[in-house]
Amino acid sequence: MGRPNVRSSLDLIPGYHSAQVDVEVRLNTNESPEPPPSGFVDALKESLDSLQWNRYPDREARALRDRIAQVESPLVAGGITAANICVANGSNEILQSLCLAYGGPGRSVLTFEPTYALHQHIAKVCGTDVKQVERDSAFQLDLNQAIAAIVEHRPSITFLCSPNNPTGMVESSSTVRAVLDAVESVDGLLVVDEAYGQFAAWSALGLIEEERSIVVTRTYSKTWSAAALRLGYLVAPTWVIEQLDKVLLPYHLDAVTQAAGLLALEYQSEMEQRVAELVGERTRVSAALADLPVQQWPSEANFILFRPLSPGAAADTATLTDRATLTDRSALTDRAAAGNSGDLVWQGLVDRSVLVRNCSSWPRLSGCLRVTLGTTAENTKFLDALGEVLT
Repeated sequence: MGRPNVRSSLDLIPGYHSAQVDVEVRLNTNESPEPPPSGFVDALKESLDSLQWNRYPDREARALRDRIAQVESPLVAGGITAANICVANGSNEILQSLCLAYGGPGRSVLTFEPTYALHQHIAKVCGTDVKQVERDSAFQLDLNQAIAAIVEHRPSITFLCSPNNPTGMVESSSTVRAVLDAVESVDGLLVVDEAYGQFAAWSALGLIEEERSIVVTRTYSKTWSAAALRLGYLVAPTWVIEQLDKVLLPYHLDAVTQAAGLLALEYQSEMEQRVAELVGERTRVSAALADLPVQQWPSEANFILFRPLSPGAAADTATLTDRATLTDRSALTDRAAAGNSGDLVWQGLVDRSVLVRNCSSWPRLSGCLRVTLGTTAENTKFLDALGEVLT
């Protein structure tokens, strides 16, 4: 008896994985380096005592949605309520729900590459065609090219990751507004992925309006020290939330996650302090990288993308601190990638018990590595190890 065949389109889709290696310093998956405050853990344990384990959770997660709306409302010009919030098992489930509601066979999404790989992956799993626009040599968005692609392909969904993963760069307010205007001209939906939004100086939340076709996704995984929860949320016009209700599974968000998500928001000041500390570490690590033979990209996230230069490239160029602009640095790309230095440096770091993300096999990122910002001690160990490997 033969095995049933999966649909043919899935044969071309690889699984999404990141390396899991037993090391002392793990800086590869953009998690928070610190656990939640001790008060949060104690309060969660206490709340579980009153949980009705034999009952289904609140299907609408009303208390959690209401509290998230209160937290994010100051960033939205007209304010928001629980009716503007959707919660799910991580922001990836939000992205999947958007593709289920607005994508599907005969429809397309548009991405700006390189960017978060799961935008494409989830769209394809949902049977949606994927159109791509390449960013320029400095990984910046070419606005004219982006608008032309939107007009040509008329995507149902346009994904814009800001800060962008894996580059860490933020799209400006004027760029997002221009993309939104183009998206609306073809009756599409603009999805701004702000998984790292709290680390940036600007947020697209200020553009949320009831009559505009823009939504913003966020997550608890990065700033709330709660990657283990798998909790994400969407801020959107009410008409988008109403459509997502049709594709979300009933009782999809369990009662423990709802309780934990609600409690975490009581520690907003602690979260903001941790974000400020990581931003400070980002500045310190970036300055240290500038003294090493690497090419790096300016980041407003909790990670930094960099490319170690091959020995030949390092020998015949000045250090990157002598380079005035990112465009100047991009001229080094071919020489840096030629030595396949990314794989070698990644292994050298692992040998020193430091794990970063190896992006060398990703499109247009040959030789690149991405380091998540950790504690001061972890970041120092990473920089020391990198210095040894590059010496």
